[in-house]
Amino acid sequence: MKDFKKYYMLPASPEEVYLALTNPATLQLWTGEEAEMSTVPGSEFSLWDGSIVGRNLEFEEGKKIVQEWYFGDQSEPSVVTIKLHPHKDGTSVELRHTNIPDQDYDDIVEGWNDTYFGSLEEFYGE
Repeated sequence: MKDFKKYYMLPASPEEVYLALTNPATLQLWTGEEAEMSTVPGSEFSLWDGSIVGRNLEFEEGKKIVQEWYFGDQSEPSVVTIKLHPHKDGTSVELRHTNIPDQDYDDIVEGWNDTYFGSLEEFYGE
């Protein structure tokens, strides 16, 4: 199992980024795919037409999202923590993804950089 941590800059306020990550309609706008999402802890979510699925663990509006991502039958949960920090250029996003299965690590990192945060950067016009 591996962990991944990285910071991303987005030219939008933390409140706007939070909505983009938690509101199903806004998620669909920037992903181009149907999304199931709720800010109720314990609720299930599905992004990119089921390519990413898991359970929502914790929310702090405009500041933090914690999710468990599913990777089959792994012994320890894979947890994604996204913290949003105000920055003079918009939002500094702190991403931490723990317990990524070794065989999925490279694909997950590429997904975070290109698909997930790459799509968000495009959405905000960078």
